[in-house]
Amino acid sequence: MTIPDFFEQDRATVEAALQELLPPEDALPITIHKAMRYSVFAGGKRVRPILCMEAARMFSPEQSGAVQVGCALEFIHTYSLIHDDLPALDNDDLRRGKPTNHKVFGEAMAILAGDALLTLAFHTLALAPVEPQRRLTILAMIAEAAGTDRGMIGGQVADLEAEGKAPDKGMLEYIHRSKTAALIRASILAGAIAGGADRGDVTRLLAFGEHIGWAFQVVDDILDVEESSEALGKTAGKDQAQKKATYPALHGLEVSRDIAADLEAKALKELDFYGERAGRLRQLAQFLVARRA
Repeated sequence: MTIPDFFEQDRATVEAALQELLPPEDALPITIHKAMRYSVFAGGKRVRPILCMEAARMFSPEQSGAVQVGCALEFIHTYSLIHDDLPALDNDDLRRGKPTNHKVFGEAMAILAGDALLTLAFHTLALAPVEPQRRLTILAMIAEAAGTDRGMIGGQVADLEAEGKAPDKGMLEYIHRSKTAALIRASILAGAIAGGADRGDVTRLLAFGEHIGWAFQVVDDILDVEESSEALGKTAGKDQAQKKATYPALHGLEVSRDIAADLEAKALKELDFYGERAGRLRQLAQFLVARRA
């Protein structure tokens, strides 16, 4: 499936907002700001902020709040990549087709750049132009999604502890639903809430986000086996080399593809309630599962 026709316009909006929200390279201390900007602008599809924007668009034509919330999510995502690539974790030299942050700035500065982006994310959320009670709900929800209890860090811990062990279906599901799906789900819910969604909407979109975020990571597992480092922009075959718990390792490629397709179908079913209003979100979901890199 090709990239949806609105995707590049959304991405341009996100890029411009990221430029405004990040400190300039010449702001003191210069090195940390260069390191932060290096990883944020090293590439990337901006999936999370675009999901956030398009979820908000279902409920309101006003996008400024969702754009700023989406940028905060991108800061959290980028910080996690910087830290994931460190020698103490995945020990990778390549990210988005460029040398990883610690290869350019050193391990200490890479750690601080990740810390700074996480801190900036919550500053950005606190000042987002969203109704105060909704803003507070979004802030708490994103913090939970990035944290230890079924959130991103919890999934990272489980991922590390599963290395070298025989894959277990329950643990594999926990890793994928926490490490990746939690932040994607939060991106969708945060956008919807910023746009004015009610409780029923949040319930439906929670299920949509859960399934599409899970499918997204299953596809990542498949691509790590099938695609080259050049296509992925990161070291291919890393999961197998590190004996990580992945869907292809447990189920093989064909069954993994079936699982991703089933998760996609379940996600899309949650959007039926909205009809054409969910057209863009539907296109995004289909693109994320069909992508080749």
